[in-house]
Amino acid sequence: MTTIPKPLFDGPFEGSARAADIIARVQDFLHGELAELARAHGIDHEHGADRALLQQVWRRAHALGFYGMTLPEAMGGLGLPVLDHVLIKEAIYASGSPFAPHVFGELSGPPRVGALARQATPYQMQQFIVPVAQAEMAICFALTEAEAGSDAGAVQTRAVLQGEHYLVNGRKRFISGSPFADAAVLLASTAAEGAAEREVTAFFVDLRSEGVRVESGYKTMAGQSSTGDIVLTDCRVPLANRIGEPGRGLALALGRISVNRLLHCPAMLGLAQLALRDARDYAQQRRQFGRSIAQFQAIQHMLAEMATELAAARALMLGTARALDAGGAARAETSMAKLFCSETAFRVADRAVQIHGGEGIVQGRRVEFLFRLLRMYRVLTGTSEIQKNTIAKELLEST
Repeated sequence: MTTIPKPLFDGPFEGSARAADIIARVQDFLHGELAELARAHGIDHEHGADRALLQQVWRRAHALGFYGMTLPEAMGGLGLPVLDHVLIKEAIYASGSPFAPHVFGELSGPPRVGALARQATPYQMQQFIVPVAQAEMAICFALTEAEAGSDAGAVQTRAVLQGEHYLVNGRKRFISGSPFADAAVLLASTAAEGAAEREVTAFFVDLRSEGVRVESGYKTMAGQSSTGDIVLTDCRVPLANRIGEPGRGLALALGRISVNRLLHCPAMLGLAQLALRDARDYAQQRRQFGRSIAQFQAIQHMLAEMATELAAARALMLGTARALDAGGAARAETSMAKLFCSETAFRVADRAVQIHGGEGIVQGRRVEFLFRLLRMYRVLTGTSEIQKNTIAKELLEST
C-alpha cells in the first residue's frame, strides 16, 4: 500500500470539492504508478528521464485527465479557477516526485499554449495546439536571449519576411523544456533593419526543421538537464506559423503575466514544504549529546521560523489567487507573491541545510538539491528586483 505523506498544512481545505478530488487522485498517481516508474528507471532529482519515458508520463497523465486540466473547457480542460489551480499544483510539487513538472505538462505541454488559443488560426490549432493538448507533441516557450531577459523587448533574433516564409536567424538561451520539445513558441524581431522602434512577433517553429538545432550540453546549478539553447540559422518558418499580427508578440507573451507569476508560487512553496518536512524529520532522528537535536531550542526556533514564514507566504499566494478569480488585475499582488514566495522558500531551504549540518551539504541529499533549486527561483521567471520594480510602479501610479 502506498504511503502518502501527511500535508504540513492540514487545516480546512481552501479549494473546491473538485480540487480536493483531483488532489487525492493525483497523489495516488504520483506516489504509486509514477514512483514505481522512477524506481524502475533510476529517475530522481539529479537524473532526469529521457524523451521516450517523459512521453509515456505525458500520455498516461493525459489519459487520467491531469495533463490538460488547466486548459479552458473549450479545449478539453476543466476551466479551473486560479485558487484550485495553485492548490493542485502545490500538492503535486510537495509530493517530491521527480515527475512533478510533467503531470500538468508544465515544461512542455498545455500550459505553454492554452493562452494562445484565442489568437491561433484553425491551421495552428490543428498543427500545434491540439497535439500539445493531447500529449502528442511537446512545445517550449522561447523568448530569452543573452541580451534579452528582463528587457523582453530587446530580442536580437530576427525574422525577415520572404514571400510565404520568414527567414529566422538567432540564438535563444536558457529555454526550459527545449531538449525534449518538438516545437517552440518563439519570439523574434520583425522590425526593419535599423528601425528605431521595436517590433516583436511570435511564431510557431518546428524544432525538427532544417536550420534549427537545440544545444543542451549544459546544466543549471540544480543539476537539471531540461534547459537548452535554440540556434536558428536561415531557418524558413512558414507565414502560416506567425501567431497574430506582426509586432504583437510581446503582448501575447505578457498577456497573462500576472497569472503566470502567481502560478510559479505553488511550485516554490510545495518544494519548501519538502525542505521543512525533511528538516523536521531529520531533527527528530538525529541524536547529539544523548538526545535528538529536535529537543534543542535553537533547532526548534529554526523550525518555528520556517513554518511561520511558509504559512505567511502561502496565505499571500492564496489571497492573490482569490483576487484574480474575482476579476482583479492584481499586478502588484502577483509580483508581491512571486517576490515573497521565492525569497521565503529559499530561506526555508537554507535553514533546512543548516539543521542537517554536514549531511545537508552532501550531494545526493534531497535537502541539498532543494537548496540549489530554490535559489534558482529567485532569478527565474522575473528576478526579485524586477518584481520590486513592478510593485513600486503600481504603488506610485496609484496615488
